[in-house]
Amino acid sequence: MSKIIIMNTILLEAFTDFAKAITFDTTAQPVTGAALNLLNNPTVLIAAGILIVVTIFLLFFLKKVIINSILGGLIWGVSVFVFNVQLPQIPSFVIAILFGPAGIGAMLILKFFGLIV
Repeated sequence: MSKIIIMNTILLEAFTDFAKAITFDTTAQPVTGAALNLLNNPTVLIAAGILIVVTIFLLFFLKKVIINSILGGLIWGVSVFVFNVQLPQIPSFVIAILFGPAGIGAMLILKFFGLIV
């Protein structure tokens, strides 16, 4: 029982010494200063607004491209893994992602006519 008490005392003293060595004043000052530079700064507000508008603009106009790429990847996966169509893995996947269902359809037509081995 006395070994546990001695061990607890040693660990408590070591932790106390460790805790005394930690100071938040010197390490937090540069980060706090940088964060306070962003506070009440109108350029940050303008930059954030521009980024939000650009993101909405890109998603609005690229939504069809993104959906087309996702559909191409899904159709490629179904044709290769479910229907076991033997297509070259990397080229057919890249074409399916770039051109969507039309790309994988073109690859399947080429496979049908024997132009892809």
